[in-house]
Amino acid sequence: MRYSALQVLWQGLTGNRGWKPVWRQPDPKPAYDIVIIGGGGHGLATAHYLARNHGLTNVAVLERGWLGSGNIGRNTTIVRADYSLPGNSEFYSHSLRLWEGLSRELNLNVMHSRRGTWRLFHSDGQRDEFARRGNAMLARGDDARLLGRAALRRHLPYLDFDNARFPIHGALWHPRGGTARHDAVAWGYARSADSRGVDLIQNCEVTGFDIRRGRVHGVRTTHGPIRAGKVGIAVAGHSSRVAALAGLRLPIESHVLQAFVTEGLKPVIDTVISFGMGHFYISQSDRGGLVFGGDLDFYPSYARRGSLPRQEQVMEAAMTLMPMIGKARVLRSWGGIMDMTPDGSPIIDATPVEGLYLSAGWCYGGFKAVPAGGEAFAHLLATGRPHPVAGRFRLDRFRFGRLIDEEGTGSQHNLH
Repeated sequence: MRYSALQVLWQGLTGNRGWKPVWRQPDPKPAYDIVIIGGGGHGLATAHYLARNHGLTNVAVLERGWLGSGNIGRNTTIVRADYSLPGNSEFYSHSLRLWEGLSRELNLNVMHSRRGTWRLFHSDGQRDEFARRGNAMLARGDDARLLGRAALRRHLPYLDFDNARFPIHGALWHPRGGTARHDAVAWGYARSADSRGVDLIQNCEVTGFDIRRGRVHGVRTTHGPIRAGKVGIAVAGHSSRVAALAGLRLPIESHVLQAFVTEGLKPVIDTVISFGMGHFYISQSDRGGLVFGGDLDFYPSYARRGSLPRQEQVMEAAMTLMPMIGKARVLRSWGGIMDMTPDGSPIIDATPVEGLYLSAGWCYGGFKAVPAGGEAFAHLLATGRPHPVAGRFRLDRFRFGRLIDEEGTGSQHNLH
């Protein structure tokens, strides 16, 4: 059923008894043209674009839990396109354009809010880097504006500009950046894919692959074997585990990234703020809670809980940036499993196993990349060719040193 203001009014007047299930609960068929492993944002978006853009509907999405139970429901919802390196910049710029029309496309309000994002700088060198980044954003058609200390203080007067260790000198403003509702994104893509005939199979864990003579012919699952012409892996932090079932070793480490939310408060922060010297970021949700996070725990883990030292570091950064936050009570915290590549950039490519494809290595950018990541992965699965905006996300770049070094950790990963 389609959603509209008239439908909401009618259902309210008739006791809300006419709502239909958002998607079906089908049993898996013996065979599909394409099987996608992972029912999170990227897996569901891929299924949507396979059906919408390429007319491929004999597709199954296999999720070991419930739809949206992974990182799509465990993030801080920030959407932005403020990357500067060729390869990443055009990809995230394309993703932001898709975000801006997503609610209309999915007929579901994903609550995309263009509230703007601020990246604070604290030194002359950081200001120069942000000036270069802003120029790169403007050159590709995105928006950016560099503000000095006085102008920034008029916008964000509650920050501690005179902190002795990290004084705030200004910020790079990205007005079209903002946030979206993570659950609604998963539900919207799931509902759209299902309405086009895609089977969404929940509580179905993949336990192995049927690989013969270097080609994948299907998957083994807790619901039995399923044949497939092509298989796509989109399981975020569990990419290395699932790929290992096919005999592949990926250049990915899985780390925990913690996030926090406070009790509901009156509106106080109407934007997204990133603390340039503390890897701290904060916004306020529609329910009033302050949503914030920090850096990785920096040890490999598949646990969805973090460590106390990292929680302490995040709270210290919060107090350094805006001391007023010390009066808010933290309601809960959670952890997402991040699939980190050495260069901080993703992988959308075919694997050495024929018919097996990979969308992984999203690092910190998985949520904001959901629309473009799904569209690019669907294009690759449907045509066998990389999408124009994802042409550099090759798996073999780590072997040959052709990196998109967003992390700035060195240019010779192929030698390590």
